[in-house]
Amino acid sequence: MNIRIGNGYDIHQLVRDRPLILGGVNIPHELGLLGHSDADVLTHAIMDAMLGALSLGDIGHYFDPNDPQWKGADSLVLLSQVNQLILDKGWQIGNIDSVIVAERPKLKPHIAKMRDRLAAVLDLKPDRIGIKATTNEKLGPTGREEGIAAYTVVLLMLK
Repeated sequence: MNIRIGNGYDIHQLVRDRPLILGGVNIPHELGLLGHSDADVLTHAIMDAMLGALSLGDIGHYFDPNDPQWKGADSLVLLSQVNQLILDKGWQIGNIDSVIVAERPKLKPHIAKMRDRLAAVLDLKPDRIGIKATTNEKLGPTGREEGIAAYTVVLLMLK
């Protein structure tokens, strides 16, 4: 088989006194995401999708959330390591498609910068990375603004 598809999901709680980082972009907001690393749900979902496509587990297997070396880690650095693992196994990214679920802040003004950051780390053209943002229509934890979630699908191709 010359292609593999993986999906990823992540959600983190919104809290005060934390930065809101999505796709490696610091987004102005009064709340940020709580987590051991920078809690970048978009980047985490992408990494899980990449790993899942090759049955390599999840990001917790490689970056244990109880390990102090990953405290406050930049998720783009972790993404680079996951990408290298994929490349070393003879695979490359075909494309990425993601959805971020958040009531606030409005993410549309930041999407192009997120795509550019992710593309630079993954050595991809930005048009191979789709990022969409939606609300949860005030339903569930994301709708109540308790957290932000991300869903991702990644297509990997044999090099």
